[in-house]
Amino acid sequence: MKNKRPNLIFILADDLGYADLGCTGARDALNLPADVSPRLDAMAAQGLRFTHGYSNSAVCSPTRFALATGRWQYRLRGAAEEPIPSVHGDKVLGLPPSHPTLASLLRDAGYATALVGKWHLGYPPHFGPRLSGYDSFFGFHAGGNDYFAHCDPRGRPDLWADESPVEESGYLTDMLSKRAVEFIESQDADQPFLLSLHYSAPHWPWLTRDDADESRRIAGIGKHTDGGSLATYHRMIHHMDEGIGWVLDALERRGIAEDTLIVFTSDNGGERYSNNWPFVGQKMDLLEGGIRVPLIARWPARIAAGGVSDTPSLTMDWTATFLAAAGVGAAPEYPLDGVSLLPLFDEPRWRPSRDLCWRMKHRSQRALVRDGWKYLQVEGVEYLFDIEADPRERANLRDREPDRLEELRAAWEAWNDSLPGIPEEARVSLVFTKADLPQASF
Repeated sequence: MKNKRPNLIFILADDLGYADLGCTGARDALNLPADVSPRLDAMAAQGLRFTHGYSNSAVCSPTRFALATGRWQYRLRGAAEEPIPSVHGDKVLGLPPSHPTLASLLRDAGYATALVGKWHLGYPPHFGPRLSGYDSFFGFHAGGNDYFAHCDPRGRPDLWADESPVEESGYLTDMLSKRAVEFIESQDADQPFLLSLHYSAPHWPWLTRDDADESRRIAGIGKHTDGGSLATYHRMIHHMDEGIGWVLDALERRGIAEDTLIVFTSDNGGERYSNNWPFVGQKMDLLEGGIRVPLIARWPARIAAGGVSDTPSLTMDWTATFLAAAGVGAAPEYPLDGVSLLPLFDEPRWRPSRDLCWRMKHRSQRALVRDGWKYLQVEGVEYLFDIEADPRERANLRDREPDRLEELRAAWEAWNDSLPGIPEEARVSLVFTKADLPQASF
């Protein structure tokens, strides 16, 4: 068994705040239950918890480009500008089927591959999970999905099994969890697998298992701006946590938990009802609250229980890590930008020497993290933070540390110059109103 290639499971929550889990600091408020995430808390205790896990973007689709490819999302036209629209029939804004992905590389190396949940990397017929390496798909293509009506924010049906529409009643979070369990239980014991379990929870609309009536009330209104509560939000997380428990139990029943690397994180920081403490900012911000996310890894055969790592990482590092764990190389013409984190499993304080960088069209933001320092620019205003001493990013040290400011600014500009620019048509093609986006928190 020790020589067996590991099974790989990547669980991605949607808009989950840094401190929304018990193990990352969820605090009792307004008599809400303290045990919002018992299964994930147990998973963290059994594995390695990361305190400096970063998403590749402060908004969901670009992070998914980076996860799929293991490369800076800015290398692809579909994610060159952030945020990007979801456009039915568009032939450009999506993950090109010709581009190697985590799923296609592992599939070609003999892995069974499945995506259960959110895709959000372009619409059929030009883009789709099964065009990009997944043997099977159960989920939805849009950025959001009603938990009961199974439609996108414009009311269009959006639940699929491979390329076939699905009409099935049920609470979406539970449906995804059960499909993930079915996939695990159906696998040949001699073939390793990749399971991408990408929940919509706790993304709006704010609906628990008991809120079918609320789903009917909001049908067709788009974004759920007049609903939800802290209690509802916490229950949505708890429903997801229960489903993850079903997945963990399935691994135990199959006798494969020991040789399965399972990772849990979020696509970006939380919004509205989320708890991003101690950070400020939220989804859409390059402040820590928009990009610092919960991150847990468990692999009993390789990771010692109870570890905590403060090594900064990005979403795309897990692409490199999964490939390295499976003994699979990247496509030569598409070298990875992500870094394998396998050394962390032996030494939680190991860290690679590199910068973490971001750019966003929204509010003209840019950011770079290096050795505990952060360079940030928002709408032309520059900031310099010592994020280890000042994780809330309140003390702007740009005037006290001008040399460091210049150094980090130059590093960001060199990184940005190494990537394709934002096409001019993209710069002018997207117009968003305040109602379309979470409000910036700076």
